[in-house]
Amino acid sequence: MSPERDSARARRDDVDALLDSRSDPAGAAFGTLGSEASSDLNWIKMLRHRVQKRATGSPRYPWWVLWSLLAGLFSLNFTFTVFNIIFNQVARELHTTPSVMLWTSIGPILAYGLAAPIFGKFGDIFGHRRLYLMGLVGALISAVATALAPNVALLIFARTLDGIAGAASGTASGAILNLVFRPDERVKAGGWWSLVGAGGPVIGISLGAPIIVAYGWRSLFVVQFVLIAIAIVVVSIVLPHLRQSEEIEAEKRIKARHEFRTMDWIGSWTISLSVLSVTMGTTLGSNPSFGWASPVVFACWAVGAFSIVGFIYRINHAANPLIPVKYFRRRNFVWPMIIRTTSNYAYFCGFFLFPYLLRFAFDGNHTYAQMTQRIGAYSIARPIAFALCAPIAGYVAVKIGERTTAIGGALFLSVSMFVFAFVGTGMGIWVLIVALALSGLGQGVAMPSSGAIMANEVDPKEFGVMTAVQLLAMQVGQVFGQQTSFTIQQSVMHSRRLNPNSPDSSLISTFRLPFLIGATMAVISLIGSFFLTSVPREKTLSRGDEPQPLDHSL
Repeated sequence: MSPERDSARARRDDVDALLDSRSDPAGAAFGTLGSEASSDLNWIKMLRHRVQKRATGSPRYPWWVLWSLLAGLFSLNFTFTVFNIIFNQVARELHTTPSVMLWTSIGPILAYGLAAPIFGKFGDIFGHRRLYLMGLVGALISAVATALAPNVALLIFARTLDGIAGAASGTASGAILNLVFRPDERVKAGGWWSLVGAGGPVIGISLGAPIIVAYGWRSLFVVQFVLIAIAIVVVSIVLPHLRQSEEIEAEKRIKARHEFRTMDWIGSWTISLSVLSVTMGTTLGSNPSFGWASPVVFACWAVGAFSIVGFIYRINHAANPLIPVKYFRRRNFVWPMIIRTTSNYAYFCGFFLFPYLLRFAFDGNHTYAQMTQRIGAYSIARPIAFALCAPIAGYVAVKIGERTTAIGGALFLSVSMFVFAFVGTGMGIWVLIVALALSGLGQGVAMPSSGAIMANEVDPKEFGVMTAVQLLAMQVGQVFGQQTSFTIQQSVMHSRRLNPNSPDSSLISTFRLPFLIGATMAVISLIGSFFLTSVPREKTLSRGDEPQPLDHSL
């Protein structure tokens, strides 16, 4: 066996040790649920022990972990879309304006970008299981606070807390999946993860809307509270915390505290501040109350540029940089970040502009209520295509390679953007539905592969930070795709002095430029996909597609 393969196997063994809950530092203060006491009933302990033994002893244990994490993901994201469509209703009840209510969406995005890098490093040091449970507990508190919010200020605070909790659970869950799945099978897990990530909001619309009609919007977060509580119990059982001797536990706590004190705090804050500033500047710039020439927007961009320069300096000079500079010399690390940013720009460009395109250009004789229903019915084609194709793409990538799958996904996305750009009234609504489905298909096929390729380049001890970087790249693309595309379309429309309240065919051309920019971004992701290298795979004697038993003894 070659020295390289011995080294790789040693790293995998080390990965298993990282996930071993007995190696989770600072664990003495917490138990299975984070607050376990000796007063637990014996039958509860026995039941939990039997379930844990069955799960951890199974050769399919990685899939147990995946399903438990997906339960948490669904409980967090199924309210996302529903809450966005009840802005006006909530604004009237809380006696505020939709512009103020907008901060219930902006706040979580900004908080997510600020917290993700720090949480990623926190999970690498203190344990991803602990961080994931902390995120779920934070989301639990957010759900209660949202359901009981007496005014808009507390509602914004509650939703912002939800963004922080999402950053904790998002970075931790991605790291855990990369740890428990073999490198050649991570793309499968990523496919199922994408299914729930895209399908959760769709199910939220289907189930949440009747709940809101029957019991009010606050009841939706009561349901979320119950789902999160169930997810906490499931994760606590499937990812148990088992302790080693007091001496080993004490030694690991000391090591973790040392790593925490010596981590690159300046680098962590600079990357967080850069994402926060750029996101804030882009969001405010697209707001007519500020505009792109506003001093506040200019200040945000200046702070963002200064922070990026500071982050670059830190990764080159810090003793323990947040992200080692060696990774930026690896194309399988850099290109997935570029692909995720550009593809999300294109995806959310179409996501945000489609309702306006349909309303302005294809309104016809429909009333506003009828058109709103049509928009909702047509828009569902994109997340359904995303959710259905993502897990299939994960299995296909195992056969044909992540690079090929990523290329195919980027190609589908590029085609969808060009269809949007050159759509006309004579084409019929079915053309837009096809474009929507192609967007969902492209993202669902490409995302699992780019994530698996990037994870294969990173040391397992840095999976948390790597996951945070992926999520931040996606967030930047999302915000830019939504805000700049809408601003460009509005600018073109006003420059031609067209009236949006009088839809006609001339309005269609105002969408061409922003969609062409989105298509350009999609083409960049397509070109970048050709520079990727698929994850190497070793042939096994029989069940090569199945996960192998883990070496650690949870």
